[in-house]
Amino acid sequence: MKRLILTRHAKSSWDDPLTPDHDRPLNDRGKAAAADLGQWLASRGYIPDEVLCSDALRTRKTWSGIAPALPGSPVLELKPALYHAGPDVMLAVLRHAKGDCVMMIGHNPGIAEFATRLVAHAPANPEFHRYPTGATMVADFNIDTWEQVGFGGGVVDDFIVPREIMA
Repeated sequence: MKRLILTRHAKSSWDDPLTPDHDRPLNDRGKAAAADLGQWLASRGYIPDEVLCSDALRTRKTWSGIAPALPGSPVLELKPALYHAGPDVMLAVLRHAKGDCVMMIGHNPGIAEFATRLVAHAPANPEFHRYPTGATMVADFNIDTWEQVGFGGGVVDDFIVPREIMA
């Protein structure tokens, strides 16, 4: 059995229009949401042992907001291929994972389609197909290694968006 925690980066800042997309930081709402996501994950025992993260600033800052709430120190791997990756690239990156519980932090529109294609049945949450900033899905796969992961094989355990945590 393998578990995936699939997170879209938290809300980023558009304050400086000259900042390249790759270098946009989180805004204050995004920083708070990342911390809330960390608390939510810890409270439910969703603890990654490996983190595959786009190398964009907003994904790295999302992880650095989540990490303090989690016990241990999972292996963080920055993956440039995850920057604005589509579902096929995301799947290829995941197939190289080694952990039993892997967290992947990426971007839309690819992450929304990836989540939809990964699971056999979408959760009832109306935000799932939109996958807004900070959206996080936890899904289990009945596989022995990540090399075996494929589309349609996941079972959703949980799905949350930050405003649901704050409510």
